[in-house]
Amino acid sequence: MMMSELEAKALLAKYGIPVNEGYSADSADEAAERARHIGFPVVVKALSNKIIHKSDLGLVELNICNLDGVRNASNHILKKARSIDPDARLIVEAMANPGTEVIVGAKRDPQFGPTVLFGLGGIFVEVFKDVSLRVAPVYRPMALKMMEEIKGYPILKGVRGRKGVDLDALADIIVNTSRLMMDDEGILELDMNPVVAYEKGAIVVDARALLKN
Repeated sequence: MMMSELEAKALLAKYGIPVNEGYSADSADEAAERARHIGFPVVVKALSNKIIHKSDLGLVELNICNLDGVRNASNHILKKARSIDPDARLIVEAMANPGTEVIVGAKRDPQFGPTVLFGLGGIFVEVFKDVSLRVAPVYRPMALKMMEEIKGYPILKGVRGRKGVDLDALADIIVNTSRLMMDDEGILELDMNPVVAYEKGAIVVDARALLKN
C-alpha cells in the first residue's frame, strides 16, 4: 500500500526531517484558499496513491504566483488526474527556492534489513545512478562518508563559483531516515526526491512511502 505524499511528509516531520508546507484540496476554489493561506508562489499537483510519476503526466504546476493561476492549474490537473483515478485530489504546497537536488531513500532488504540510499536527485539519479548505500543504523560519520562517495560530491562542496550545500543538514536527514526505518517495520520503501539542499539547510519537496499490505 502506498502512502499519500502528505501522509509520507507528516511521518517525515515526526522524525525531524524538514518538509515544505502543503495541504490537500478537493476543488479549484479550495486550492485557491490553501494557496492564500500559504502565500505565493505555490505548487499545485495531483494527490493520488495510484499515480506515481506525476510530473511525467503533466500533473504538476510549479511557481504559481496568483489565485487565478491556482484555479486554472487545479482545474486542469483535477480533470486529467481523475481520468486516471476518479478519487484523485490536489496538493497545494509552498514553492521551494532553487537549490541543489539530492535524493535520500530507504528500502527494507529481505537479507540485510533496512538500507539507506543517498545520491544526486531529480533526473540525475535515473541518468547517472550515482548513489551510495548503507545498511541501517546509519550514524553521522557514516552519513557524511556516503556523501563523499558519490561522483557528484564536488557539486555538493561547491564548484565553479557555486557555493556548497549544508552537508550537516543532509547528514541529519540521512540519519533520521535510518532511525525511521529502524523504528517502523511497516515501511518497505521510502523515497525523498528531490530533497533541495541549500547553503544553509535542506528541505524535502516530494516523498512517497510504500507500506506492507
